[in-house]
Amino acid sequence: MEPRPAGKLVSLREAISRFVPDGATVVMGTCLESLIPFAAGHEIIRQRRRDLTLVGPISDVLFDQLIGAGCVARVVAAWVGNVSAGLGHAYRRATEHGIPRPVEVQDTSNFAVALALMAGALGVPYLPTRSLLGSDVPRHAEAFRLSEDPWSGEPLLLVRAIQPDVAILAVQRSDPDGNAHLWGNLGVTEEAALASRHVVLLAEEVVDPAVIRSDPNRVLVPGFKVSAVVHCPGGCHPSPVPGYYRRDHAFYEEYHRATRTEEGFLEWLRTWVLEVPDRQAYLERLGPRWEALRRLQPAPAAPVDYAW
Repeated sequence: MEPRPAGKLVSLREAISRFVPDGATVVMGTCLESLIPFAAGHEIIRQRRRDLTLVGPISDVLFDQLIGAGCVARVVAAWVGNVSAGLGHAYRRATEHGIPRPVEVQDTSNFAVALALMAGALGVPYLPTRSLLGSDVPRHAEAFRLSEDPWSGEPLLLVRAIQPDVAILAVQRSDPDGNAHLWGNLGVTEEAALASRHVVLLAEEVVDPAVIRSDPNRVLVPGFKVSAVVHCPGGCHPSPVPGYYRRDHAFYEEYHRATRTEEGFLEWLRTWVLEVPDRQAYLERLGPRWEALRRLQPAPAAPVDYAW
C-alpha cells in the first residue's frame, strides 16, 4: 500500500515561519480557558516575531508571555492576565512602564470580539449590538461607532469587523487536509476560523479522513479554509484539552509568582521557551507531572448513529 500524502501537514516551526510574519494580526485563545495553543506562542517567541497584533477574548497567560518577550505592538482583548491569579505582570509592565516595549491596548468585551470576528466571517463591515451601550468600552472610535436603529431610532453600537491574518487554533483531531473535530467549549473558534485569511491547526492527533467523515457535525471548518496542520500532542499545556489532559492549575500559579519581576519573567522564559527547541522537549521537562495530567476520568458522550 502506498503511503498517504502528507496533505497540509507541516512542522510547527514551518507553520509559524510561513503564516506569522512580523506585523501580523493573530487570533488565539478562542476557546477562552481551554485549548489555548501555547506551543505556537512559544514558537513565535523563538522565531523573534515583532509588532504583532493579538486578538482574543480572555487570553490567559499566552498573551502575557508574548508581550513580555517583546513580540507584541497591540492587543485587542477583553482581559489579559492569569485567570486564577489576576492581571498578567508582563502585560502590566508593558502598558504601565513600556517594558520591554509599549503596547497599545484596545479594550473590548468577549461578546464584542465575537461580533467583530463574525462580521469578518460574513464579509460585512460591522454588526450592531446594544450590549455595550452605557459603558466606556466604545470610547475606541476605531472599533466602535454609535448609531441608531433606522426603524425605531433607538441607539445602536456598531462593532467593526476584524479579519485576522491568521487564526492559530487547537483541535483534538484533524485529518491531513485540515478537516478537524473540536469538542467542548468552542468559544469564538468557528468565528475566528471563518474570519481569518489563514488558519493553522494544532492537533492532538492526526487521523484518517474516514474518522472525520464519521461525525460531520463535529467538523470545525471545511479543510479548504485551513492553511496548515501541525501534529502537536500536548500543545496546549498548561490549558486543558477535553478528552486528553487536564488544566495544570499549579503551573499557572508558579508562572504568576515567577514573573512578578522582569528578571523573574526572563528566567521563566529561558527555562520554558528558549531552552526547549520544541514541544516534545517541553513535555520532557515537565516529566511525571505531564503523565499525571493525562490521567482522566472518562466521560464519553452518547453514541450518534447517522443511519439513513
